[in-house]
Amino acid sequence: MKDIFLRVDELESHLGTVHEEFGNLKLKIKELLEENQRLRIENQQLRKVLKRETEPAVALEAVEEPAAAKGDKSPMVMGVGEGYDNLARLYHEGFHICNVYYGHLRMEGDCLFCLSFLSK
Repeated sequence: MKDIFLRVDELESHLGTVHEEFGNLKLKIKELLEENQRLRIENQQLRKVLKRETEPAVALEAVEEPAAAKGDKSPMVMGVGEGYDNLARLYHEGFHICNVYYGHLRMEGDCLFCLSFLSK
Protein backbone atom coordinates (compact mmCIF):
# COMPACT_ATOMS: atom_id res chain seq x y z
CA MET A 1 0.00 0.00 0.00
CA LYS A 2 2.88 2.38 0.81
CA ASP A 3 4.36 1.82 -2.63
CA ILE A 4 1.14 2.98 -4.28
CA PHE A 5 1.03 6.18 -2.23
CA LEU A 6 4.73 6.86 -2.89
CA ARG A 7 4.19 6.29 -6.60
CA VAL A 8 1.13 8.61 -6.68
CA ASP A 9 3.10 11.26 -4.75
CA GLU A 10 6.00 11.04 -7.23
CA LEU A 11 3.58 11.23 -10.15
CA GLU A 12 1.88 14.29 -8.64
CA SER A 13 5.25 15.98 -8.17
CA HIS A 14 6.24 15.17 -11.74
CA LEU A 15 2.92 16.54 -13.08
CA GLY A 16 3.49 19.78 -11.16
CA THR A 17 6.92 20.15 -12.76
CA VAL A 18 5.53 19.46 -16.25
CA HIS A 19 2.72 21.96 -15.65
CA GLU A 20 5.26 24.61 -14.62
CA GLU A 21 7.40 23.89 -17.69
CA PHE A 22 4.33 24.27 -19.93
CA GLY A 23 3.56 27.61 -18.30
CA ASN A 24 7.11 28.82 -18.91
CA LEU A 25 6.94 27.60 -22.50
CA LYS A 26 3.67 29.48 -23.07
CA LEU A 27 5.24 32.68 -21.72
CA LYS A 28 8.25 32.29 -24.02
CA ILE A 29 5.99 31.68 -27.04
CA LYS A 30 3.99 34.79 -26.15
CA GLU A 31 7.20 36.87 -25.92
CA LEU A 32 8.40 35.55 -29.27
CA LEU A 33 5.06 36.28 -30.95
CA GLU A 34 5.05 39.84 -29.57
CA GLU A 35 8.65 40.40 -30.72
CA ASN A 36 7.81 38.97 -34.13
CA GLN A 37 4.86 41.36 -34.49
CA ARG A 38 6.98 44.31 -33.35
CA LEU A 39 9.67 43.41 -35.87
CA ARG A 40 7.09 43.08 -38.65
CA ILE A 41 5.77 46.58 -37.89
CA GLU A 42 9.30 47.99 -37.71
CA ASN A 43 10.23 46.27 -40.97
CA GLN A 44 7.13 47.70 -42.66
CA GLN A 45 7.98 51.20 -41.41
CA LEU A 46 11.59 50.85 -42.58
CA ARG A 47 10.44 49.69 -46.02
CA LYS A 48 8.24 52.79 -46.30
CA VAL A 49 11.14 55.03 -45.28
CA LEU A 50 13.50 53.29 -47.68
CA LYS A 51 11.03 53.59 -50.52
CA ARG A 52 10.48 57.26 -49.76
CA GLU A 53 14.24 57.88 -49.50
CA THR A 54 15.15 56.07 -52.72
CA GLU A 55 12.45 57.70 -54.85
CA PRO A 56 13.75 61.27 -54.24
CA ALA A 57 17.33 60.02 -54.72
CA VAL A 58 16.46 58.75 -58.21
CA ALA A 59 14.78 62.07 -59.03
CA LEU A 60 17.76 63.97 -57.55
CA GLU A 61 20.22 62.00 -59.70
CA ALA A 62 18.27 63.00 -62.78
CA VAL A 63 18.47 66.64 -61.74
CA GLU A 64 22.19 66.47 -60.83
CA GLU A 65 23.31 64.88 -64.12
CA PRO A 66 23.13 68.09 -66.16
CA ALA A 67 25.13 69.97 -63.49
CA ALA A 68 27.82 67.29 -63.57
CA ALA A 69 27.91 67.46 -67.37
CA LYS A 70 28.67 71.19 -67.11
CA GLY A 71 31.77 70.42 -65.05
CA ASP A 72 30.28 71.35 -61.66
CA LYS A 73 31.97 68.82 -59.37
CA SER A 74 31.01 70.41 -56.00
CA PRO A 75 29.50 67.91 -53.54
CA MET A 76 25.94 68.42 -52.39
CA VAL A 77 25.97 70.09 -48.96
CA MET A 78 23.13 69.46 -46.51
CA GLY A 79 21.57 72.61 -45.16
CA VAL A 80 21.57 73.27 -41.41
CA GLY A 81 17.81 72.85 -41.05
CA GLU A 82 17.67 69.67 -43.14
CA GLY A 83 19.16 67.51 -40.38
CA TYR A 84 16.55 68.72 -37.92
CA ASP A 85 13.81 68.20 -40.52
CA ASN A 86 15.00 64.63 -41.17
CA LEU A 87 14.98 63.82 -37.45
CA ALA A 88 11.51 65.33 -37.03
CA ARG A 89 10.28 63.31 -40.01
CA LEU A 90 11.74 60.10 -38.56
CA TYR A 91 10.07 60.82 -35.22
CA HIS A 92 6.70 61.41 -36.86
CA GLU A 93 7.12 58.16 -38.82
CA GLY A 94 7.26 56.34 -35.50
CA PHE A 95 10.97 56.01 -34.71
CA HIS A 96 12.95 57.20 -31.70
CA ILE A 97 15.49 59.96 -32.34
CA CYS A 98 16.73 60.29 -28.76
CA ASN A 99 20.10 58.96 -27.68
CA VAL A 100 18.40 56.42 -25.39
CA TYR A 101 16.41 54.45 -28.01
CA TYR A 102 17.66 55.90 -31.31
CA GLY A 103 16.29 54.05 -34.33
CA HIS A 104 13.88 51.82 -32.41
CA LEU A 105 10.21 51.81 -33.29
CA ARG A 106 8.07 53.83 -30.86
CA MET A 107 5.43 51.42 -29.58
CA GLU A 108 3.66 53.55 -26.96
CA GLY A 109 2.89 57.10 -28.00
CA ASP A 110 5.28 60.00 -27.57
CA CYS A 111 8.76 59.74 -26.05
CA LEU A 112 9.72 62.53 -23.65
CA PHE A 113 13.42 62.17 -24.53
CA CYS A 114 12.69 62.58 -28.24
CA LEU A 115 10.35 65.51 -27.65
CA SER A 116 12.93 67.31 -25.48
CA PHE A 117 15.52 66.71 -28.20
CA LEU A 118 13.19 68.18 -30.84
CA SER A 119 12.50 71.25 -28.70
CA LYS A 120 16.21 72.17 -28.47
